[in-house]
Amino acid sequence: MTSVNGAKEEPLGKHEEKRMNNRLGKLSSIALSTSAIWLLAFSASQAKAQNPQLQEKLQEIKQASAANKQALAHYTWQEQQTISLKGEVKKTQTFQVRIGPDGKQQKTELGASPAAAPPSGGRLKQHIVQKKKEEYQEYGQQLAELAKQYASPDPQALQQAYQQGNVSLQSGGGEGMINLVIKSYLKPNDSMTLTFNRQAKALQSVKVASYLSDPSDAVNITVQFDKLPSGVNHVATIQVDGVSKHLGVMIQNSNYQQL
Repeated sequence: MTSVNGAKEEPLGKHEEKRMNNRLGKLSSIALSTSAIWLLAFSASQAKAQNPQLQEKLQEIKQASAANKQALAHYTWQEQQTISLKGEVKKTQTFQVRIGPDGKQQKTELGASPAAAPPSGGRLKQHIVQKKKEEYQEYGQQLAELAKQYASPDPQALQQAYQQGNVSLQSGGGEGMINLVIKSYLKPNDSMTLTFNRQAKALQSVKVASYLSDPSDAVNITVQFDKLPSGVNHVATIQVDGVSKHLGVMIQNSNYQQL
């Protein structure tokens, strides 16, 4: 056997040749196994994302949500927002709400709870108490805004989650009910469970495990829906719990009037 530079190479012995063939065989097996695992994972993801039964149920929810949002654009209603710290009510506000041309809620404050008496003590203590009050009120508003993003599921975001294989059916819920679990809907690794009444063509509830800026700042959200006499579905209540700060926000919607 002659090498590239012209020098003669000694032929491999049977033992060395067998050992080299074994090594090549192992490398080939590893490469094939890696490819097979990747293909199986890809196929499973594709099969999940192309589940016709799941797609049909998701389509029902998307259509109902879009139609209902359009119907609500012709209404105005009152929203009462209550912020509590460790179960003690700290602030209550009432707003007149309607959906603007951009599809977002527009709010006008109607009234707030009476101002609390100024804290006792010197200026330093009063300053500290006031700062803490402003902090939890700001935090409460952040919780409320986050909850509202989940309370009105966006059809495009739902479809994107489906295409990424992040939507699955959950058993239970009773006859005629659809329970869908959506992972990483709004934030990485969040979880949203939608309960949809197929006969009424309306959402019944939304339950969410999410967070604000960091996963350690956990937020639990429960949304309950109700129907107006006209048949329009709407958010009745939203309960938000900021776990780390023991702060809760309750939102109640009522007095719906057509524009």
